[in-house]
Amino acid sequence: MDPVWEEMRRAAAAVRQDRKISSHIEAGGVAAAVQSASGRIYTGVCVDACCSLGICAERNAIFRMITCGESAVRRVLVLMPDGTCGVPCGACRELLVQLMPEGCGQIEILLDGQRVVTLEELTPMWWI
Repeated sequence: MDPVWEEMRRAAAAVRQDRKISSHIEAGGVAAAVQSASGRIYTGVCVDACCSLGICAERNAIFRMITCGESAVRRVLVLMPDGTCGVPCGACRELLVQLMPEGCGQIEILLDGQRVVTLEELTPMWWI
């Protein structure tokens, strides 16, 4: 496996810690690592709230990247509660495509810890 994927997995594992924040919010069951075009890795965790105003780990990492002044994604890794690599949900895919509509074929996503696909392969018929 590409060493960058391993670095991203370690970064996501470092922040993935399932925890109860309050009687209405849990966080950290899923973690994500996003590599920007500059090569920097940003992490995020899911935040699940009873009111459904939570956020997925992938979007959390992407928003962190945007907050730090970057706007292009190269790679995405989603670390599930059991330690396997999962697929970004529809809302996260939508955000990624809207972030990089002409470049979504270049965003790589690690599936099952071994296979790499592009966002364009996962989202072949985008609505815009």
